[in-house]
Amino acid sequence: MRIRNVAIFSAAVLAGALAGSLVGPRPAEAVARELIELQRDVTSILQGQKDMATQMTQDHTGMRTIVDQTNTSLGKIEGTMGSLQKSVQDVQANSGARLDTMSTQVQGLSDNLEEIKSRLGKLNQQLVDLQNSVQSLDAKISGSAPASTPASGTATPTAGGTAASPAPSADTLYSNGLRDITSGKYDLARAEFQDYLKYYGDTDLASNAQFYLGEISFKQKQYGEAVAAYERVLTNYPKSFKLAPARLRKGMALIELGQKNNAVREFREVVRRYPGTEEDRQARAKLKELGVAVTATR
Repeated sequence: MRIRNVAIFSAAVLAGALAGSLVGPRPAEAVARELIELQRDVTSILQGQKDMATQMTQDHTGMRTIVDQTNTSLGKIEGTMGSLQKSVQDVQANSGARLDTMSTQVQGLSDNLEEIKSRLGKLNQQLVDLQNSVQSLDAKISGSAPASTPASGTATPTAGGTAASPAPSADTLYSNGLRDITSGKYDLARAEFQDYLKYYGDTDLASNAQFYLGEISFKQKQYGEAVAAYERVLTNYPKSFKLAPARLRKGMALIELGQKNNAVREFREVVRRYPGTEEDRQARAKLKELGVAVTATR
């Protein structure tokens, strides 16, 4: 459109020049010079128009390049976000198994601490007994010391006169059981904890051994046996510090057996009996997951 206007303007100028030459005679050289200048102006205007069109084309190409680069960057960002989301999902999928393993390891460390405390208590009692024995030596009549009784875990004669093989010490059985359950050797750990209960069922750590029998059955997906083992902790060891974990894990095993109502009852008992504990927090989370209230409605 602009080129057309320029052409019309040029034609008008030429017409004016011709009309002027017709109205009044002018020298031929002057007319020729004006025509040359006019043609030069027209040529300059046309070149400017062409340069402007070229610049607009270049600007459009540059803008298009920027838009394409931006779209490419957005595509890369979307790909990166997708990878991050997949990584988060993978972490969430694996967190359950990792947390379960960590929980077992932490429980093992806690039991090791309890075992050390129990040993220290026994050593202290032995020191007291030794001190009493030394103090009473002067009061004993020469040659009338009472006959000693065989220590726990030592060989004793049988009816046939042969000595039975000695049982492993309580510390050995318990420590080996903890080591094997944390390393996944469940069958071996079960045998060791069963032997512990057989020979040392009245010690402070007997309830721990019974609890771990339930844990082994749970990990081997023998949920019925796990429920029975946890119940023996609750019934046979009323002063055990494993009562809260045993009741919580019993509820977990009942869930696996499809006994939702019984499991809910166990979780609510955990909340009621052991408020503020880690077992309380886990029980509340399971009740929420099951879509039931923390306390029973009347």
